[in-house]
Amino acid sequence: MRAFREAVEAGDLAAVEALLAEDVVFTSPVVFKPYAGKAITAAILRGVFRVFEDLRYERELTGADGRDHALVFRTRVGERELNGCDFIHVDDNGLIDELTVMVRPLSGAQALAAAMGAQFEEIVKEAEGRAG
Repeated sequence: MRAFREAVEAGDLAAVEALLAEDVVFTSPVVFKPYAGKAITAAILRGVFRVFEDLRYERELTGADGRDHALVFRTRVGERELNGCDFIHVDDNGLIDELTVMVRPLSGAQALAAAMGAQFEEIVKEAEGRAG
């Protein structure tokens, strides 16, 4: 989805959040249970912005119906290089209702898990502050 890609590449967190449906479901590459809701998803994405370095999208794929998208990216977390993909589904209003992120290699996923784990207390506070 071009609007999401452009917002991420510009570092425009408000624009990213505006693209999320209220009932968005975020599936993390390092946590089993998905997160439901715009407040927690936006807070997680803000955390990702704090830990990803040199994020760049390399390819964008769109399904025939225009509702499914895959954005292939490269980034770093500390000294670890990661390859990943954002899988996005949009609802009838064009808002993101599903966002699934996958990353590789395992060492990169482990670095991401550690970096995001260190952020998680702040992420929860941010989500609670916006959920009300």
